[in-house]
Amino acid sequence: MAITESKFQQNPPLKTPLKTQKIFLGVQIFMRTVTVAATLAATWLMVTNKQTSQIIGIEFDAHYYYSPTFKFFAYANAVVSAFCLLSLFLVFLIHHNGSNPANYFVLFLHDLVMLCLLMAGCSAATAIGYVGQYGNSHSGWAPICDHFGKFCKRGTDSVVLSYLSVVFLLMLTISSAAKSGKI
Repeated sequence: MAITESKFQQNPPLKTPLKTQKIFLGVQIFMRTVTVAATLAATWLMVTNKQTSQIIGIEFDAHYYYSPTFKFFAYANAVVSAFCLLSLFLVFLIHHNGSNPANYFVLFLHDLVMLCLLMAGCSAATAIGYVGQYGNSHSGWAPICDHFGKFCKRGTDSVVLSYLSVVFLLMLTISSAAKSGKI
């Protein structure tokens, strides 16, 4: 019996070469930095987004804070930006302490929550932006982007930057999941 058990001993965990760890660290830093920059830019574009326009001699204002959806979008981008900046320190800490798969699982959960929050904000802003661009004839909502072109353009730019961050967060989530898959 002892002979059979010795034949089926578990293999020790594979050591990741130092070069592979450094490449992984570099990619993590790059993607997190781009995510922070893009979400911060998207937040700034949305928070400073305002325009005044005259329609039939009456002056109307468009501000992001008039819409709870755009406020949620701006806040979601700000939160993701802050937490992704904090996760940069977590990546350095994990790299410094060795590549324990349990640590990468924490990073995976962080990236997944940030991805879900940002995707929710992007989806909401996209839906309201669509209504602003094309209106909704069934509800009687007229499109406003023909009167507030600058406002809609800055909102679109903000949403595009946010979707870029979604792509990077998706890649970060997948890479963290792959590293934590050895638990």
